[in-house]
Amino acid sequence: MTPLDEQGPGVPDPLGPEWGTAPDGTRTRSAARVVVLDGAGRVLLVRGTDPTAPGAAWWFTVGGGRDAAEPARRAAARELREETGIVADPAELVGPVWVRTADFPYLGQRCRQHEEFFVHRLPAPAQLSRERWTALEVATLTDVRWWHAAELARTTDTVYPAGLAQLVAGLPATWQGPPLRIA
Repeated sequence: MTPLDEQGPGVPDPLGPEWGTAPDGTRTRSAARVVVLDGAGRVLLVRGTDPTAPGAAWWFTVGGGRDAAEPARRAAARELREETGIVADPAELVGPVWVRTADFPYLGQRCRQHEEFFVHRLPAPAQLSRERWTALEVATLTDVRWWHAAELARTTDTVYPAGLAQLVAGLPATWQGPPLRIA
């Protein structure tokens, strides 16, 4: 059996404990994401798939669900380390720069995720590690790579959040003020 098999009594939720369920049945959670940029302005993205939707794949920023009562900045730093091996002090993260609510199907369920995005700038690309991936991440994530802005702007692959190339291009060197609401 894999972590994606149908649930039975006493089997952990394949989405994870941070997911709740709204009255309409939509699975919900709060998440923290990190836009990781290197000295050349490249952005680090993760490629994900959904075993219940063969052929579907998309690229997205590093990040994931927040634990109960976990501050978004701390969750972003934790997710950064878990998904990439990059260690950052939560205080080093800039933002949140963007917020959004994303509705999407995943593992045969309707999901809604409330996201806060932080920025972490590195002088050069870091050594990446998948050692801390969960069983679900091992089963559904297929790649982690750096993207040049021009490459990101012209790709036909699905990238989240939408318009990421333009959003990254619009990031100032320093951030002040409230986060921007994005689609």
